[in-house]
Formats: sequence, C-alpha cells, structure tokens
Amino acid sequence: MTKTLTLLCLLFVAPLASAWELAGIKSVSALTRDQQIIPIGSVEFKPLANGNSSVTLTMNHDRFNDHFLSMKEFKCLESAEEVLCHVPYPYNNPAVVSDKNYAWLEHQLLFLFKQPRDFGAKLWNGLYFRFERDEAGLVGIPQAVDLNLISGPPDDLTTPPYGTAQRDDIGLGTHWISQLLIR
Repeated sequence: MTKTLTLLCLLFVAPLASAWELAGIKSVSALTRDQQIIPIGSVEFKPLANGNSSVTLTMNHDRFNDHFLSMKEFKCLESAEEVLCHVPYPYNNPAVVSDKNYAWLEHQLLFLFKQPRDFGAKLWNGLYFRFERDEAGLVGIPQAVDLNLISGPPDDLTTPPYGTAQRDDIGLGTHWISQLLIR
C-alpha cells in the first residue's frame, strides 16, 4: 500500500508541483553566445478568467548602457562584437498571452543590433525573440525583423504587427545575445 501511494504521488503530484505556468513574477535573462546569463528584467503574469494571462514587463536598466542613436536614447547591452538595444513597443496593446500565443510579450522584447563602431541606429536590423515553452519556462529564439514597420501606429492595435510573414529565421549564435530566457 505504501509503495502504491508513493508511486501515485510521484506520477500525479510531482509533475504538478514542478509545472511552469503563466502566473507570478518571472526573471528575464539574455543568454550570450558563450553561455553567459545576463539578467535584464522581469515579467509579471496575471492569470485572467479566460485562461490567458496579462503581462507586465519591467526592464532592469542598471544592466544597460545609454546610447544616443539617430536622435533617440536607447538602453543597450554591449559586448566587444555587438550592441543590442531594447526597443519598447511604442503603442497601446492588449498585453495578453496564452500558452499558445506569446506575441504581445515578444513585441515588448524587441531589440535592434549594431556593431560597436557603427554610428546611428539602422531600424532594419531588428531582432524579435519568438518564445517557445520548455520545462523551465520560455526560451526566446531570435528572428530578424525590420523595426521600420512600427515607425507609425498600426491600423489595428489588437493584432501584433510582427506575424510570421514579417519575421525571418536566423541561425542560433548569429548574434551575441543568442536567446532570451524567462524563468
């Protein structure tokens, strides 16, 4: 009887206790090409009645350096090989995600990249991190986007502007920040 009860607990309770969910405050970190983890902020997930969760992103700007690029101040992560600057999504949006759709969170974590020697910001050098779920949380895989798409407000504020047709896959390790992690 004791072995059966222990086995049942392991089969049913243990997975529930370790399951990652879209609830509470989670850390946001950048994973570099050389496997260094840089904490860059947090995201709060608040479950909603319909099974979705609202998201509130808070960036830790102490981890970033200020860059004045193309007449605008950006908060940037720097290495000797590349500078990645956070580009906050500039328009009102629902800020809601589900286990099958992380688009509004992905839009809050847009970046542009440049070489340290380059002058100004080239908005066509955008990075969009497409999130996938793993056992520990969310993993953001980089994709290329043209940030000029959001230089003016979209016609529809309820639909994320960067759908699959506006994103291009790039190889892992192409950029200094190879992934974003939410844990």
